Amino acid sequence: MKRIAVTINGAVYEGEVEPRTLLSDFIRHQAGLTGTKVGCEQGACGACTVQLDGEPVRSCLMLAIQADGRALRTVEGLSDPGDELHPLQRAFQQTHALQCGFCTAGILMSIEAFLRGRPNPSEAEIRETLAGNLCRCTGYRGIIEAVRLAAGELSGGDRLG
Repeated sequence: MKRIAVTINGAVYEGEVEPRTLLSDFIRHQAGLTGTKVGCEQGACGACTVQLDGEPVRSCLMLAIQADGRALRTVEGLSDPGDELHPLQRAFQQTHALQCGFCTAGILMSIEAFLRGRPNPSEAEIRETLAGNLCRCTGYRGIIEAVRLAAGELSGGDRLG
């Protein structure tokens, strides 16, 4: 067992982990943050995507000990402290970009990082970014509209349509 401390959404979570403990398991079972989903456990579906030091990573492919002393952000950390939804979350709601919601957390974490510094992404760029996240319910049209709407809001305009 190894003792680790990981800052998740601004709070420090400490725990004893086996060297083989996956980061996704630490997040869900030791930190109690269940927004991060585990789908394929092979990194292919993207449901487990979180941000490590600001960049998207597949938490099912990473060991918890690799995150020791580092900063993580999960979907629970997207909204502001006042519980106002992040523009991406609002856009998903407005465009009906989710159905079952299993993939949503991973998509939000991938897209939020993607939109930083990209005020006007093309549909091709959005699709390329979404290629690492599988959604079996929506057909992606609503997701693409949500990303365009959020990009517009984040950059001060409106890009839905």
